[in-house]
Amino acid sequence: MGKANNQGNNTKPRTRISMFHVLLVLIGADLILLLAPEYGILNSILYIPDIYTWPSLAGGIALLVTGFRKLYK
Repeated sequence: MGKANNQGNNTKPRTRISMFHVLLVLIGADLILLLAPEYGILNSILYIPDIYTWPSLAGGIALLVTGFRKLYK
């Protein structure tokens, strides 16, 4: 039987996840799902003008990109 790896034998450092960046990713995804022009969940229930949906889509994409860039440390 093989030996079990001890903590001292691990050469890879543990991957840390930033909770703030996870929150940014979740908020960005929610903005995109709720307010996407013509396909968003809120747009299927209510009429929301395009002046609000396009900036929220751009903001959601920006939050996703920012969140994923620094998610892992």
